Amino acid sequence: MRIVMLLISIIVAGPILWAFITSFKTSAEFLRSPWILPAKLQFVNYVNAVQKAHMGQYFINSIAVTFVSLAFLLFLVVPASYALARQRFFGSKMINLLVLAGLFINANYIVVPLFILLKNLNSLDNRLMLCAVYAATAIPFNVYLLSGFMKGISREYEDAANIDGCGPMMILYRIIVPMAKPGLITVSLFGFMTFWNEYMLALTLLTTPGKRTLSVGLKNLMEIQKYATNWGAMFAGLVIVMLPTMIFYASVQKKLTDGITLGGIKG
Repeated sequence: MRIVMLLISIIVAGPILWAFITSFKTSAEFLRSPWILPAKLQFVNYVNAVQKAHMGQYFINSIAVTFVSLAFLLFLVVPASYALARQRFFGSKMINLLVLAGLFINANYIVVPLFILLKNLNSLDNRLMLCAVYAATAIPFNVYLLSGFMKGISREYEDAANIDGCGPMMILYRIIVPMAKPGLITVSLFGFMTFWNEYMLALTLLTTPGKRTLSVGLKNLMEIQKYATNWGAMFAGLVIVMLPTMIFYASVQKKLTDGITLGGIKG
């Protein structure tokens, strides 16, 4: 089993390591042999990626879009999860079924209807609207996940709070939210990686070059370097896109996987 896991690790890590090494090569070195180590580290490839292809601007755009989308997502998901997990009201079962149905709808399947809708609303090329779309498409999975955490919290805490005169919103934000912190962390981490790497919606809904996100900017870099064949700059752009997500995931992957498992079991 260890040998199998080692082989899988090599298969997964090999291309990533190769892309990182290639990002420091000159085009001549790459064309001579894609597998040799660079004679010296060519940091100019990263300079070209940031300056010529505006990857620095796209990086800032991605940070802004990702964190605003996360804020929208948490604002919507927290009260919705609480209502579905802890309250019983007319239509709650139907809403739960709709949430489950939403798990099977990929955002890429509804790009064309979204484009037409936003065009009719004169809301195309609007980063704030893109954030709202990101949050909306992520609601089903995250409501399902977070409500699983909230279902596992004992109702005795709410009963005690009701006796003390706390209303529903006070119970939610002073009792349920702190106790569901592992679920909130999981939702935030999963949302970050989803929004950071999203490509299709950003490509379709943002038309101004200066508003592009990093994943769309990588395509722009590839177009710029297509005829110049500056392979080092192309791979430098690829590393700029990959590295933040890889570092982020490596630092929190245990919390993420544990959180998804616990939320699924409780749900």
